[in-house]
Amino acid sequence: TGYVVIGDYQYFRGYTLFLYKDHVVELFDLDGKTRAKHLYEMSLVAEAVKNAFGADKMNYECLGNGEGGAHIHWHLFPRRDGDIENYGNNGRGPVWWYPREEMYSAKNRPSNEELENLKATLHRELDKLLK
Repeated sequence: TGYVVIGDYQYFRGYTLFLYKDHVVELFDLDGKTRAKHLYEMSLVAEAVKNAFGADKMNYECLGNGEGGAHIHWHLFPRRDGDIENYGNNGRGPVWWYPREEMYSAKNRPSNEELENLKATLHRELDKLLK
């Protein structure tokens, strides 16, 4: 029901998006069977991200109000203890506590080679879960 995309910025190594294939504004706009399938697939992608990148915990965010109009998509953040140490409560808290200008800085943008490695790592984990 969706496309898996590695995020352009990787402060949270393994940050991935799961984009719903069709134009839909809200989860509740999907019929029950389609919604269940989409949520199941999103959870498989999240599990693959966790396994591939060694997350302690996954954070999920369903948005749909970005550029180009409303369209549901998931932001999947692999979290590690202390990953926002200077910004949260003992390194814990939402990803948005990490300063936006740092999260989206050039130092957190992977090279083409790094991006290919991230994709391959995630692809292997997805394949394992889908077998």
